[in-house]
Amino acid sequence: MSNVIGSSHRAKIPPLEVNLKRGSSIESIHRVHAVVTDSKGRILISAGQTNYQTFIRSALKPFQSLPFVSSGTADRINVGEKGIAISCASHCGQPYHCRESFKILWNSNIEVDSLQCPIPSGRNSPLEHNCSGKHAAFLATCRKMGWPLDNYLDGKHPLQIEIIRRVSELVGLPADEFVVARDDCGAPTFLLQLDQISLLYSHLGESKNTDFEQISRSMISHPNLIAGKSLFDTELMLRAHGQLISKGGAEGVQCLTKVGDGIGISIKVEDGSKRAKHAVALHLLKQLDWITPIALQELEEKILLVSPGVQLEVNGQLGFNLR
Repeated sequence: MSNVIGSSHRAKIPPLEVNLKRGSSIESIHRVHAVVTDSKGRILISAGQTNYQTFIRSALKPFQSLPFVSSGTADRINVGEKGIAISCASHCGQPYHCRESFKILWNSNIEVDSLQCPIPSGRNSPLEHNCSGKHAAFLATCRKMGWPLDNYLDGKHPLQIEIIRRVSELVGLPADEFVVARDDCGAPTFLLQLDQISLLYSHLGESKNTDFEQISRSMISHPNLIAGKSLFDTELMLRAHGQLISKGGAEGVQCLTKVGDGIGISIKVEDGSKRAKHAVALHLLKQLDWITPIALQELEEKILLVSPGVQLEVNGQLGFNLR
């Protein structure tokens, strides 16, 4: 990885910058922090603050699906890899997404009205909400475990306690120290450091236990369920030939891992820009040589060329952090 490592004499690596250029002039600038860790929590390379705190938002979903898998619920209700994939998804509410969310509920004998994610504006059902798969998996797990269904989003509910317990073990942070807030879908989300988020994704990519192996296999086997056509996570995973997992979160959060390597990447754009996190993700994948040049070029044409005469440009390198 010598091509990605900056000078070892620098005490602190500055954040990356994403410039929106209109013609030859810079119109907007986004500051971005990024961390790469292994499954032992060692920071390999970084840019900006490795301990930058952010709510993990929807990048938490593969870890919120752990009880769905480890409890045997996914197997018992026979939803297969597609059911696990949709439980990790931030989908765009297409019929094939809704169908997989509905199957989880149908096979668990749970009514759609039990979903507590909102009905998106201009839509007709909570199944069309981008988090419906996660919520359906929550409900199915509760039914399997004999837990209440009506308050499954409450932080003191057994399901949410179990999710915090699992994440706590993975990042080495006591459960009672978690800062928890309500995500837009109503589910709890956690305030974490970027190096902790990277560590979560390194565990997902390493897939040493059967739960993570099932989750990672399901995600890479069904990338169209994770987001949707023309959306970043799906388009990247389709071109990665089963090698990469990509999962974004709101407000400029983006996570990546290379399956089998136990290396995780977390990205946070300070101002929450979606376009900037995608540009940085491609920038890092290029430096790490995790994707073929042809695939990278195709993605750059989709992501970096905003419109005629307008493009995104990433400046900066990952380097050793010698704190």
